[in-house]
Amino acid sequence: MASTPCPGASSILSMGLPLGAVKNFTSSTDKILAAQTAGQAAHPFRVPAKRSLPMGHTITTEEFERFRALIYDESGISLSEQKRTLVESRLTKRLQHLGIQTFSEYYSVITEDATREEFMQMLDLISTNKTDFFREPQHFEFLRTTILPGLAAARQIRIWSSACSSGEEPYTIAMTLCESIQDAAQWDCKILASDLSTRVLAKAASGVYDQDRFRDVPPDLLHRHFLRGRGSSAGLYKVKPHLAAMIQFRRINLMEERFPITTPLDLIFCRNVMIYFDRPTQETLVNKFHGYLKPGGYLFIGHSESLQWVKHPFQTVVPTVYYKAP
Repeated sequence: MASTPCPGASSILSMGLPLGAVKNFTSSTDKILAAQTAGQAAHPFRVPAKRSLPMGHTITTEEFERFRALIYDESGISLSEQKRTLVESRLTKRLQHLGIQTFSEYYSVITEDATREEFMQMLDLISTNKTDFFREPQHFEFLRTTILPGLAAARQIRIWSSACSSGEEPYTIAMTLCESIQDAAQWDCKILASDLSTRVLAKAASGVYDQDRFRDVPPDLLHRHFLRGRGSSAGLYKVKPHLAAMIQFRRINLMEERFPITTPLDLIFCRNVMIYFDRPTQETLVNKFHGYLKPGGYLFIGHSESLQWVKHPFQTVVPTVYYKAP
């Protein structure tokens, strides 16, 4: 257990997403969340809630193919024909909310929106952002017992949580570092946390979670690393400053040709996202990850994923853990 406060972190990138001040826990809104909310309030396609709309929207084969191609090109998510009903059901409420009669009209709204806000709204509706603190705990144990001892001499670590969703993964990484490094104040620890969705990044950047999200977090860790809400914030917890200072949030699309990362990395988490990609997309992404890791760096993928049929230069350490040989 670390006996000193965990180290802060300067930027891995040229810019990031600031976290709200702890003293404003009960009422503040982080800048990214405020920007998102402001954008929603000004949405040009919003209609009065009282407008009567048809309850059923049916997506045609042609419309589904257009959405499927758009989603694949922009996010890498590969939707099979079996997902057609899911897409239809999840987007129908959005069409009703906006007062749109057909999926073709909604497609035009998305593609003509220069802010890309509506595309992100759609992607949030059809994708799954479920995650937990200490999910797949073997990875954090591997970080503690294998990776950190090898970096003790340098006292420096660079980690990228590349699909961080609502933030549980990067905060778990930060807790693992704080609990594992004895002289934490002497280390230079930086965690980059990114996602495609601005909505989940807003949640992650706020650092505020319902108490039921901490079922798998030991009470002593919760006490050391989170503030308990009171009054109107009862039942909520907010990450403490020493943990927040280690993490920088940034929107990054994993389909980008190059990532805005200037520092070689010791470890990349990319867990439970490649299951949505087809094999060519997986192969391209994994090989890009290899280029951003230091020699001797590691890649973690989800336990439901495998690189067995993907051509890549990594060495397999254990299932879901891959190593870049020096």
